[in-house]
Amino acid sequence: MRCLLALAAALSLATPALAALAPGAKAPDFSTRGAIAGKVVPIHLAEQLKRGPVVLYFFPAAFTGGCNAEARAFAEKVDAFRAAGATVIGMSADNVPDLQRFSSSECAGKFAVASAGPKVVAGYDVALGREIKGRQVTSRTSYVIARDGRIASVYSDMNPAEHVTRSLEAVKRLSAR
Repeated sequence: MRCLLALAAALSLATPALAALAPGAKAPDFSTRGAIAGKVVPIHLAEQLKRGPVVLYFFPAAFTGGCNAEARAFAEKVDAFRAAGATVIGMSADNVPDLQRFSSSECAGKFAVASAGPKVVAGYDVALGREIKGRQVTSRTSYVIARDGRIASVYSDMNPAEHVTRSLEAVKRLSAR
């Protein structure tokens, strides 16, 4: 019996968690501030969707190993996302000054990173249930939002390795429709 419980626990850790917003659900609109290449910019999801699909990827905290690697991976592929008509936006509960630095150093100034307040974190169901320095930490969840504001794809896994690949595949499927 213990072996079965241990196996079940191990499998649950290896399986990506499911986010609450399933494909087809309406993505909650939001307005917030973020940064591109160190410059503070307003971010409004509805405005971004007018240009095409949006890859909205939540990450736990700027300047941590996995989040740095994920931001660099998105920066390396941002041209492929743009070629498929999509905009990439990183989101975390970090403050804007930290995101200004992160947008320049880890994102290479290639896409926006924005501050997710409690309402956005709750709306996208990405609360990790932990705090760092008095602020909420988000799960690592990537949403691909179609131009109509509906969730086209969601991938939630604390390992950053597959987020870019899976998001780009989802965007390409959207553009092939």
